Amino acid sequence: MSWQAYVDQSLVGTGNIDKAVISDVSGKTIWAATPGFTISDAERKAIADSFSDKSDPKQIIVNGFHVNGEKYMTIDSTDESLKGKKGKEGLIAMKTTQALLIAHHPAEVQTTNAFSSVAELSDYLIKVGY
Repeated sequence: MSWQAYVDQSLVGTGNIDKAVISDVSGKTIWAATPGFTISDAERKAIADSFSDKSDPKQIIVNGFHVNGEKYMTIDSTDESLKGKKGKEGLIAMKTTQALLIAHHPAEVQTTNAFSSVAELSDYLIKVGY
């Protein structure tokens, strides 16, 4: 399956995600994206860097993060995943061995449902070596 198919079918196709980006794990190179969903290099880098931040609390928890120029409040951050909210909308980011998945969910979708959709693809990619 192509990276764009993972965005279109495995993320947006679930109905829990309305836009997504898949990049290399460092966030430097976009492999696939929903048209019009733009995440700047600095925004992707900040998300990617959050996974290796060992400070307590993590800077992304203290400061939140930006996607497409909009600020999100961090509600959970681990070494593999990030959850953020802006009103009722949310953003889920997950790190696999080689990829960074960043997915937005609309206000009518609960963050837990969106997280499950992203986690399912993340687990699959890890299983197949990505």
